[in-house]
Amino acid sequence: MAASKKPRNRAADHAVLAAAHRVDQLRATIRHHSQLYYETDAPEIPDAEFDALLVELRDLEAEFPDLLTADSPTQVVGGSASATFSEVRHSIPMMSLDNVFSPEELQGWGERLERRLAELGDSAAGTALVAELKIDGLAVSIRYENGRLVQAATRGDGRVGEDVTANVRTIASVPHELPAGAPEVLEVRGEIYMPIATFVALNESQAAAGERLYVNPRNTAAGSLRQKDAGVTASRGLAFWSYQLGEVVGGPELRSHHDTFTLLASLGFPVNPEATVVEGLDAAMALCLQWQQHRHDLDYEIDGVVIKVDDLALQRELGATAKAPRWAIAYKFPPEERTTRLLDIGVSIGRTGRATPYAQLEPVFVGGSTVAMATLHNQDQVAFKDVRPGDLVIVRKAGDVIPEVVGPVLSERPEGLAPWVFPTNCPVCGHVLDRPEGESDHRCPNLRCPARVAGAIEHFASRGAMDIEGLGEQRVQQFCEMGLLADVGDIYSLTDSVLLGIDKFQDRSVAKLLAGIDASRSRPLDRLLVGLNIRHLAGAGSQLLAARFGHLDAIASATTEELAAVEGIGTTIATSVAAWFADPTNQAVVAKLRAAGVNFEGPAPSELPQTLTGLTIVVTGTLPGFTREQAEAAIKDRGGKSPGSVSKRTTALVVGEEPGASKVTKAAELGVPVLDAEGFMVLLDTGTVPAPSGGTP
Repeated sequence: MAASKKPRNRAADHAVLAAAHRVDQLRATIRHHSQLYYETDAPEIPDAEFDALLVELRDLEAEFPDLLTADSPTQVVGGSASATFSEVRHSIPMMSLDNVFSPEELQGWGERLERRLAELGDSAAGTALVAELKIDGLAVSIRYENGRLVQAATRGDGRVGEDVTANVRTIASVPHELPAGAPEVLEVRGEIYMPIATFVALNESQAAAGERLYVNPRNTAAGSLRQKDAGVTASRGLAFWSYQLGEVVGGPELRSHHDTFTLLASLGFPVNPEATVVEGLDAAMALCLQWQQHRHDLDYEIDGVVIKVDDLALQRELGATAKAPRWAIAYKFPPEERTTRLLDIGVSIGRTGRATPYAQLEPVFVGGSTVAMATLHNQDQVAFKDVRPGDLVIVRKAGDVIPEVVGPVLSERPEGLAPWVFPTNCPVCGHVLDRPEGESDHRCPNLRCPARVAGAIEHFASRGAMDIEGLGEQRVQQFCEMGLLADVGDIYSLTDSVLLGIDKFQDRSVAKLLAGIDASRSRPLDRLLVGLNIRHLAGAGSQLLAARFGHLDAIASATTEELAAVEGIGTTIATSVAAWFADPTNQAVVAKLRAAGVNFEGPAPSELPQTLTGLTIVVTGTLPGFTREQAEAAIKDRGGKSPGSVSKRTTALVVGEEPGASKVTKAAELGVPVLDAEGFMVLLDTGTVPAPSGGTP
């Protein structure tokens, strides 16, 4: 460590000593977690907390410059190469990026860029920038000589990486040979990642086999790439985005970073379609904020947006620090994973009796909100994750997704913590919990369990069911405790004389609630079916039954076989529906609803020709003459299905104005026909996917 200047007084001396001590602590901690992240693919803390350690160290080194050393984690890239693989020395170092975490910090980088450009005699006004998605994967460099893939390496410490050539060769989106005219030597840099759908399928197979679940796609991708057996890598469904060039010999002259993308695409490399050239920092910031809101629309994980100066000559003039280029910055999204203390594990009882364990946490800000509780799913998941009250745990909250506990930080576990044991009795009514054979959930079988009753009534009144304004969770709990509601049928027995006698329930609120109850009587049959809380029956199935049978009584009297014969229903839903209507308790509820004048009639059968029977049509963007809902209704009215995502079963993708790029990309990958508005009309009329203009279907 460099010698510090003689302190002017004891207070200054104490401050330097305290800072030096903290710097040593931070460097040791960061190196430990860096090794876990880069070398063993088994991080103990979330990225956001690792970033926070780096920021604290960087700030201390800025405040006390004499403490800065060349080997500080703020001055080096990534981690060391693992001994598992041979070393590869990069011909051109693979640098990392500096990060910013807020619009204000991004603005600060923009101002520094302006000053540097001014020093170089260039104006920042009109400087083109490229905004790229920051893929949450593993950086690699792939080398081609005379058009053939000869070597692939991880970034490592930026100068020396690991030879993963055999493993990278198994990734379908990485070309083995380049077309004629390719540069004599070409180093392509990019990110190996695992698509979210692949990650979900992998964890489903892990769960089915009783194996421990993988934590997230990034770590799983890194671990899958760094396998001794390339066959394991081949089985993991990894993918690749290219975004940069390293050494190039004999290639064309490129003037801009965006020209790089054009070259890469022409040589057969996958280039992320969301990379965008913008003029000025304000436009780049707008894209950062847009992707922060829509990051979960993609089938791969991103943790930010990278902003780069587009002009390659300017990039060279701006240069780099020891660790990162000055012409690029990574805008990192707010953290979706943080650590906090697990105070206790409770069990909640839902409207179907499902007993769900949940974590009671020391409040932590994650994913844009403060989280004090998170789901633990079921008994098996608690056992898989082995979380115990008292543990330091990783909490994840992605967008609007319910917060969940990812797992414990085992290195921080206090001694003597006993494993948590799932209760045998319902915590609400005391009834013995049941776990049916072959299922992962425990359930309270008591139909009169107060938690089940209240949950079922809340669900009946919810927006997706009967949409009764004024009958929310707190009001339902109050009415149940007062004995006013024992099931959903009792809702229609509420009167102003009863409600006005309730303390602090004002005339206006009573009138609003009664109006909401009255309006719910005319809701469509499928909404009523949803509200009845029949296990396994959701919105899509309810629409199918309402359309097929046309009346609640017809559904109630149908046999399991007749219900299962409806396309899209199946035996599981049919059995559950038949059992629900056969239960005398539920029959009494139906009788109350009938007496209250609730609508039992379904929609009139469609008179349109069923041209799309058996076809699956996905719509993205805005079509002339249709809202999104109208376009989907037009498909369903003709017997087709219109899900929200593209898959192998998709017959065609209909693309309007401002479509979702991920759907279009997925359709191209799967070879799904893409139709415009005119083609959509032909499809509706004929049931035939028209040939694209100038080609064949």
